[in-house]
Amino acid sequence: MTTRRLGTLEVSAVGLGCMNMAWGFGPPIPRADAVRLVRGAYERGVTLFDTAEAYGPYTSEEIVGDALADVRDRVVIATKFGFDIGPNGQIRGLDSRPAHIREVVDASLRRLRTDHIDLLYQHRVDPAVPIEDVAGTVKTLIQAGKVRHFGLSEAGGATIRRAHGEQPVTAVQNEYSVWTRDPEHEVMPTCESLGIGLVAWGPLGKGYLTGTVPSSATFPPNDLRSTMPRFTREAMDANRAVVEALRAVGQRHGATPGQVALAWLLARRPWIVPIPGTTRPTHLEENLATLQVALTSTDVMAIDAEIAKVAIIGARSSEAVLGLIDQGSKLGTSSTGGHGLSPLRPARP
Repeated sequence: MTTRRLGTLEVSAVGLGCMNMAWGFGPPIPRADAVRLVRGAYERGVTLFDTAEAYGPYTSEEIVGDALADVRDRVVIATKFGFDIGPNGQIRGLDSRPAHIREVVDASLRRLRTDHIDLLYQHRVDPAVPIEDVAGTVKTLIQAGKVRHFGLSEAGGATIRRAHGEQPVTAVQNEYSVWTRDPEHEVMPTCESLGIGLVAWGPLGKGYLTGTVPSSATFPPNDLRSTMPRFTREAMDANRAVVEALRAVGQRHGATPGQVALAWLLARRPWIVPIPGTTRPTHLEENLATLQVALTSTDVMAIDAEIAKVAIIGARSSEAVLGLIDQGSKLGTSSTGGHGLSPLRPARP
């Protein structure tokens, strides 16, 4: 496994997103299977594991904690705060008040079975709390030894700069893939100028970019894609040319469309780390095999040229989720969405 740097933090070049196995895209997998999957990723060289209190809620952190407790000093665990989660698991809105941040961190530490969080993100920017207060609170947690690095998720350039002025930001985690390019406008230049890493969530387009989701697919209510305009039958059919562009390049490398999608991200900048999520060991193996796919500059230009011809149909998240996005960024906010966490939609108990 090769490594990359998010600021000063060294991690595996491909991480593991740990949401799907607990909640989000269909029913959760059995807990024992999830623990084995996380542990299997570690045994194959993955050192970056991404979770959040909101995933489940809570169960994803517990899974990560159970899987990695005895190798804790060899891995990087990233988790997140920032939502108001009700007693029935419903996400009721945003909450980044300093007292709430401290409460969430203490609870996350217990679930993760550790005494520190390697990378702590604000899950969504809370317009009711100045970002300087958020960064300052995390700074005190770093000084106390409970947190080691500070991150932001789905933040815009102006917010990143303000936060960084109070407490250095190690990583920004925004959705980024061949069909969701918003970070290129403002966030990536900001990260590059400040020496901040970019963690790309949704690098496989919630499964669509693998080419294994047919246009005829339907999604049950417990699958967040059922609320996403980009996953209607019409949109999936119209956007199929994106997958075909990936497939064409993959044929030259003996790679799948999903592997090309991940390799494209790795080729963009040396400080980008994708965190594909999965519930299946075979998909984990396929994702990690991406590191054997070396795209040339010609390949990257070919992908970009073909996808530029496609007018992507459908917003990538529901209107409710889009409403949670940081408005400090003037560019790209209309199509920038979240992890699928909607305040109008209850989490699984």
